[in-house]
Amino acid sequence: DPLQIGGLLLTNMATVARRFVQSLNHPEHGWKTTHFWGPVANWGLVGAAVADAFSKGPEIVSLPMTGSLIVYSSLFMRFAWKVQPRNLLLLSCHAFNFAAQTTQFYRGYQYQMEQDLKDEKKISPPAVAGGVAGSLGVVGATIASGDTLRAQFAQRFSSIPMAGVILHEAGPFTIHFWAPLMKWSLSIANILDYNRPVDKVSTNQQVALTATGLIWSRYSMVITPKNWNLFFVNIALGITGAYHLVRKIKHAYFDEKKE
Repeated sequence: DPLQIGGLLLTNMATVARRFVQSLNHPEHGWKTTHFWGPVANWGLVGAAVADAFSKGPEIVSLPMTGSLIVYSSLFMRFAWKVQPRNLLLLSCHAFNFAAQTTQFYRGYQYQMEQDLKDEKKISPPAVAGGVAGSLGVVGATIASGDTLRAQFAQRFSSIPMAGVILHEAGPFTIHFWAPLMKWSLSIANILDYNRPVDKVSTNQQVALTATGLIWSRYSMVITPKNWNLFFVNIALGITGAYHLVRKIKHAYFDEKKE
């Protein structure tokens, strides 16, 4: 009966809408909390990658930064699943970002290889690609064996000095250690690009990185486990992103007027 089918569809749509509103207003991870705005800031990285893919040429792609973002998102997908409260919005963001950044990396890699045929480049595209692939392998091994290695270490070496630090819930056997550690590569990539031609710096990407750094410095303090490594890396990310934005603003509004 068409009427029954229509009624069933309306009922299901109403249920989905009600659950969506409940989730949006949830006291622990709703729109009034950092658990919501942290992932939203990360969606800015996805938006930046998509916007640059459609509106900018491949010359704007920084291989070190984009490669770092690929590995970064692969780790933070696991982080989003393990952190408390579990953050599915963050998980979906990094799954999408992994795909978007991989697309951008491919575009940039093809462009840089073509440039290598014309003149000598400071950064070898194959070396960067190899580094990304190797890092992804390490990520996979860490995720697969972390819990097992932690349990074995606790069984055999729990009495040694520093065992408490090593076995901490945000220690080196957990994703809560490796995800923030990988995020340091974003700041390092920004530092390596400190003298990159201003017209080849992605404004969209740097706005997203700066916003992520600022918001996540707060988010790192309200999750379980509380993560000081994540706090400091986001402070650094906000500073390096802001540095490149200042360069863009100076170039656009001050240097050009002098000319």
